[in-house]
Amino acid sequence: MEKPNLEYLHELARGDEALIKQLKEVLVAEFPEERKDYYESLKIKNHKLISENVHRIKHKIIILGLETAYEKANQFEHDLRNSNIDVNRVNEFEEILNSIANYLKTI
Repeated sequence: MEKPNLEYLHELARGDEALIKQLKEVLVAEFPEERKDYYESLKIKNHKLISENVHRIKHKIIILGLETAYEKANQFEHDLRNSNIDVNRVNEFEEILNSIANYLKTI
């Protein structure tokens, strides 16, 4: 599995350390809440809400350089919009979330 990184974030900030710090703070602050919202929507099996939560998290996924994970999340979101919850996709997405959560603890 890919490992989250800050390469894209550094490219985006063009070496502006203050901006990098600010963007990292946003990631660390927003991700836990978005993750919690995702699990709550999954618990009630609201496809539309799950899809919206996956969509919000996808932005974090791409910022953290997880291109393959982004594609998986994109397919999961597409499936959800068609009212399809595939257990394998749920498990894959959970792995992505755990990987991000563990990484954000280190930055």
